[in-house]
Amino acid sequence: MAKPFSILRDAMGPEALAGSEALFRRHLAELPLHELRQARRLTQEELAATLGTSQASVSKMERRTDLYLSTLRRYVQAMGGELVLLARFPDGDVALNQFGELDAPAREARSANG
Repeated sequence: MAKPFSILRDAMGPEALAGSEALFRRHLAELPLHELRQARRLTQEELAATLGTSQASVSKMERRTDLYLSTLRRYVQAMGGELVLLARFPDGDVALNQFGELDAPAREARSANG
């Protein structure tokens, strides 16, 4: 018979608890897109409506291993977040900001043509 987690947790020492917490935080910070959406308590349908696309498109997006940064940014923004791109080096992280307005030229072109 399975034991409740609270009993197992109470039997853990301080080191094991700290390690478990660190592992939990790392996994929470590294989620695939579909798990991030679920953690934000959003359905594919809700996200699709915000993005102005179909549920099938959201499903495809979540299964892809290679996305345009502009697509990923729109996906994150639709959930209320902001995409931040970091380059990690041994001596520190650098935020890459040249991608901040990736689709600005496309928006401007649509405005000029429409």
